[in-house]
Amino acid sequence: MENDEWFSQLPLAPIDSWQPVSGGDINEAYQVVAQGKTYFIKVQPNQQESYFAHEKRGLEELSKVVNTPHPIASGQIDGDAYLVLNWIDEGDGSQTELGRAVARMHQRHNDQFGFYTSHHTKALFKDNHFNADWVDYYVNQRLMPERATAKKLGRWNEFREEHFQHMVDRFSQYYRQNPPVPSLCHGDLWAGNFMFAVDGTPTLIDPDALYGDREYDLAMTTIFGGFSSDFYRAYNEAYPLKPGFENRLPWYQFYYLCMHLILFGETYGPSVDRILNQY
Repeated sequence: MENDEWFSQLPLAPIDSWQPVSGGDINEAYQVVAQGKTYFIKVQPNQQESYFAHEKRGLEELSKVVNTPHPIASGQIDGDAYLVLNWIDEGDGSQTELGRAVARMHQRHNDQFGFYTSHHTKALFKDNHFNADWVDYYVNQRLMPERATAKKLGRWNEFREEHFQHMVDRFSQYYRQNPPVPSLCHGDLWAGNFMFAVDGTPTLIDPDALYGDREYDLAMTTIFGGFSSDFYRAYNEAYPLKPGFENRLPWYQFYYLCMHLILFGETYGPSVDRILNQY
């Protein structure tokens, strides 16, 4: 729990008030009012200022094409990293508009896969160095570090190893023949990471941004629900998907579910195994 003295050191002084708000399970989050303006503050205890560099850079990149909170300041106070964002009041909006916004984001392209910043998560290091080859990027900069971490934690077995290798082979075969375009991806596009501003504007929060295959981003929307048929219809009208999209989802769903296996344990084992069993 932060205190008055801690908040008084933010580059927003003088502070009128502060209070904790819900901000996910990774960071502490606060609403701060300073000189009549409201801010959203994320705090990561016992971290360097650089902890929020990836999120900050991701928000800056996404904000070129969709609505996001804007980074105002970041730093470290008493050994805790912080990120100051503008406060966005929440309203209601339409999944159709959300689908169009995500399609617009995916239509921002790059000549390589990866991102300007890498990131140390709670569980592993996400290496985003730019790579012209999607197969190499996804297999070696995403899947293999996950597999190594799952093994280290004792959450891997012979079945997973065998079917994982088959999945990687199928994935590599397909994308060697069908290389995707590097699209700007949110990177963690579940229902908890979008909201609507008071005027209904779809707003994306908490990105783990990268330039990658847009189907990798869409795979996350299919795991925990929260995206309606209106979302997919509007997305597909704005930026049509190639036929066979559903058949390609599992090797991307695997990434997110395996991350949950690493973070939260064997509760996610059956979901991971269901996907691997397809290969």
